[in-house]
Amino acid sequence: MLRLAILCFLIFATAAQAAEAPQRVASFNLCADQLVLALADRGQIAGVSTFASDPELSVMAEKAKAFRTLDQRSEATVALQPDLVLVGPNDRSTIRRALTRLGLHVEEVGLVSDLASVRAQVRSMAERLGHPERGTSLNAAIDAARVRLSAAVGKEKRTALVVERQGYTAGPDSLIANLLREAGLVLPRGAPAGLGGFVPMEWLLQINPDVLVVYEATEGTTDQGALFLSHPALEARFPPERRLVVPRRFALCGGPSIVAALDFLTRLVRAPPPLRTFTQAPSANPATTR
Repeated sequence: MLRLAILCFLIFATAAQAAEAPQRVASFNLCADQLVLALADRGQIAGVSTFASDPELSVMAEKAKAFRTLDQRSEATVALQPDLVLVGPNDRSTIRRALTRLGLHVEEVGLVSDLASVRAQVRSMAERLGHPERGTSLNAAIDAARVRLSAAVGKEKRTALVVERQGYTAGPDSLIANLLREAGLVLPRGAPAGLGGFVPMEWLLQINPDVLVVYEATEGTTDQGALFLSHPALEARFPPERRLVVPRRFALCGGPSIVAALDFLTRLVRAPPPLRTFTQAPSANPATTR
């Protein structure tokens, strides 16, 4: 009798969850895009952002091409009749307010900075979309990728600093710094705190990490933003063998991009010394998509 009662409860709970799950989801945010593409049913996705199909930014770019791309007009979004609109913390507040005024249900997808918050976000989003088992599957894939990386990492630690255009440097609270730590690459003493900040060239040369991590190669630099990374003093101190090019799409979001990022770092640490410079990485293929 007790087993029958438990079974009935589970059936009703599952049915209630399915009834509450959104049927038409619109995403205006790159990280929300990838979570939705990995966890939702195809028929649940009303549209994704313009960034979703950009392979430089999204590991789900190929899958995103099959879906409508949302523009920034709130009227066009209303016409799709979504029952859930996802935005990010830094998305334009004017669009958010307009969508809310028009009666749409808007929810924010927050930033993640470490694997614990990544896993929590995956679990929460999967439950919100009515597919908790897919969240469990994606988190299992993340855990498995982490184990593969841990098995490849030796005891030796190297210092590494992520430097972007114009000298912005990632701090210990950034997602990329936490991913690199999984690969045995730690911040040097004196690195910027928090998420990071801009640093002068002199400071960077003085702190002298073992490895400089960048998101793009600097050969043939043609714009002001990348000139910092191609400065003669920096190139002399950090030649190609002391630079790692990590694709930007691995540093922006949680969800399925974490599986690809951890596996990329596994290939990286398995490369023979000196650390090999990678300019590209194969597209991710998380085993959690429909």
